[in-house]
Amino acid sequence: MRFRFCGDLDCPDWVLAEINILARLTSVKMKLLVMQVIKAILGDEIDMKKVEKITADAKYESGDVKASIAGIKYIISSAAKHNVDEEILSSELQQLGLPKEHSVSLCKAYGGKMSSLKEQFRKESFRKSNNMKEVTWKIDEESPSGVKRIKLTIHMLSASGIPEEKTLIVPSDKLRVLLHELRTAQNLLNSY
Repeated sequence: MRFRFCGDLDCPDWVLAEINILARLTSVKMKLLVMQVIKAILGDEIDMKKVEKITADAKYESGDVKASIAGIKYIISSAAKHNVDEEILSSELQQLGLPKEHSVSLCKAYGGKMSSLKEQFRKESFRKSNNMKEVTWKIDEESPSGVKRIKLTIHMLSASGIPEEKTLIVPSDKLRVLLHELRTAQNLLNSY
């Protein structure tokens, strides 16, 4: 079965396992845990003492706390990246076995921070980065195998404002395939 919050793909098995673990929390504690995870996604640190208090009643094993955080982070991040609204996310989570009260709690927290999450992911996005200044390329003649390669250099500013370069070396045949796939994707997007 395909889910919008997973990018119209099947839900990963590990997320299904985390949904079962999350169901052991109360819906109120679920919302508190989700708020801690959203805080972390937006750049703050998770207060692990609060998380341990929140999850204490659920009788989690040692790895269950981190697994729950990872599961919630995946659900929230994927939903925001794929522009899934609260109602659809709630419905899909219920289809995966998360109790309705838990789904509603998660989705209320998600809905309240949806615009902030989208903005955060937009800032982190490579293609929309304000830090990217220039992309240069040249044909790399020094290939040991004799196959022509393209050397792409991305000139950008780091988070602290220091200029840096990222270099990718791609065989020309792979670059042609990538270009073809990007054009196909662009045409598909334009048809919508």
